[in-house]
Amino acid sequence: MTKAPAEIARLFGARSAAGANFAAEVYPGYPGLVVAEGETRVMTWGFPLILKGKNGQPLRPKPVNNAREDKLGTAFWRPSFERRRCLIPVSAWAEAEGIKGQMTRTWYSLAGEEVFAVAGLWRPTEEWGAAYSMVMVDGCPQMTDVHDRMPVVLARESWEQWLAGTPAEAFALCQTCSSELAVDRSTERWGAGRPAATSQ
Repeated sequence: MTKAPAEIARLFGARSAAGANFAAEVYPGYPGLVVAEGETRVMTWGFPLILKGKNGQPLRPKPVNNAREDKLGTAFWRPSFERRRCLIPVSAWAEAEGIKGQMTRTWYSLAGEEVFAVAGLWRPTEEWGAAYSMVMVDGCPQMTDVHDRMPVVLARESWEQWLAGTPAEAFALCQTCSSELAVDRSTERWGAGRPAATSQ
């Protein structure tokens, strides 16, 4: 995303937080911009999953960068889904396409929109400070040859329902996007160790 944080704050009717520092392309485990509690905030993309080695020693946490809508009632996601929902401003998201070892990035965006919002959850963490994750649902027909899941794309009129509605009202928005997507099949190689990207 090339828009400044202040411009994102204006588009989303939010306060602009000071010191927003994030890259145009955001990868799991790295900082990205979200709208939460009425302001733009920089958080780490991915909830930390605590792992242990063969001998029980703690390993570096793994970022869990998406939450399936059918798992939102589990202990890992439920507290955040019920109390800490956010908007993730994006201009596009990327999926890997092609044969293993030669995959390239295919970008998806909402046709006719420079910036749109996808549904997110956030929580404070001891490991990385505030962290967020993206809510995923079944992919739309335009994506079937690349991926079977996609982010929950929120219409502008649904933003407040996602942020402030009851859990039931928010869950009702977890639907596959019916709007037309713009598809950009790039020749960019899919980076090793970087399983997903959003352009923020």
